[in-house]
Amino acid sequence: MDEDERGETWDAFREAVNMKPAELETWLASDESRDAGQHRDGGESTGHASGRRIVEILRARKGDLTDDDYRHMRKVVGYVRRHLAQRPEGGVRESRWRYSLMNWGHDPLS
Repeated sequence: MDEDERGETWDAFREAVNMKPAELETWLASDESRDAGQHRDGGESTGHASGRRIVEILRARKGDLTDDDYRHMRKVVGYVRRHLAQRPEGGVRESRWRYSLMNWGHDPLS
């Protein structure tokens, strides 16, 4: 991945992820977080695992990020954009839609 791609990915990721690392960690420790999203064989949801990875990326120095980190960042951006486009009608404060987005580092109410 060249530097231009990394720069674009970094900017899009920082725009999509609006939760701070500590805030995301606190959220990921909640029952609502663990219950949201798709679970494989009763294990951890994809979004919850992604949230843990997002915390690592947010805490890393930009120069230490790998191509794999940038690929994950692109995945996060794509997920957040797609999910935001599917906003349900009505209140979302306590919705699975919001909780799923928060697992991916984006709180639509922030």
